[in-house]
Amino acid sequence: MIKAIFFDIDGTLASFKTHQIPDSTFYTLNKLKDNGIKLFIATGRGKDGLDILQGFPFDGYITLNGQYCFTNDELIYENTIDSQDIQALLEYLKEKPFPCGFTEEHTKYFNMRNHLVDEIHAITHNDDHPARDCSQVIHKKIYQCMCFVDENEEKELLKVMPHCHASRWYPTFCDISPIGGSKQHGIDEFLKHYHIDLSQTMAFGDGGNDIPMLKHVAISVAMGNASDEVKSIADYITDDVDHDGILNACVHFQLCQKQE
Repeated sequence: MIKAIFFDIDGTLASFKTHQIPDSTFYTLNKLKDNGIKLFIATGRGKDGLDILQGFPFDGYITLNGQYCFTNDELIYENTIDSQDIQALLEYLKEKPFPCGFTEEHTKYFNMRNHLVDEIHAITHNDDHPARDCSQVIHKKIYQCMCFVDENEEKELLKVMPHCHASRWYPTFCDISPIGGSKQHGIDEFLKHYHIDLSQTMAFGDGGNDIPMLKHVAISVAMGNASDEVKSIADYITDDVDHDGILNACVHFQLCQKQE
């Protein structure tokens, strides 16, 4: 019996084409909630990127790929990047500059912006944050860094940030996060909080940063627009987000009925 479902946002709940959550998905979320299922967000977005949910009352939020997890009432878990790793990143940026977004609890800002950052904002509508002097981030609580590097430079970057790991869902950038936090870890924190067993869980995703989460839950669902890598590890592949993928999967697993 499924008691908890975890949803990625971009490409899963929200369409990359319309930048909105389809009506069929909101219908499904309401039906699942009526049926007593706990619903959770599991996203790379921060708190300032959740307006797209239109105030829907999820039971918990795994944000920043698991570094900041909270309910509507309390903080459940947080994990910040080690100050030594932040200092190493700042030194690296002096030698090999590239756009880098630094994420605090309520905001994000970039050391610089270029066409790569603008390209991502055109996809997510969530990365219009300003460029500014970032020298003081060493004194801030930084949960995640959005680094516009390729996979080879990502490996070099991680050599100077030993307490961090990287994940990516788009080829032009990766999210650098502290080791310990992940969507998978966020799931475990909420299962403990709500006294739910892992065998009673399901998750939906479409990107590479969703793979640990999808491997961890009892039933994993890949969206039709998911990458081949994500589809290869999923228990079920549904339709894409623009063709009622969430609704159709929940009907398939008999968690709700079709819209009348």
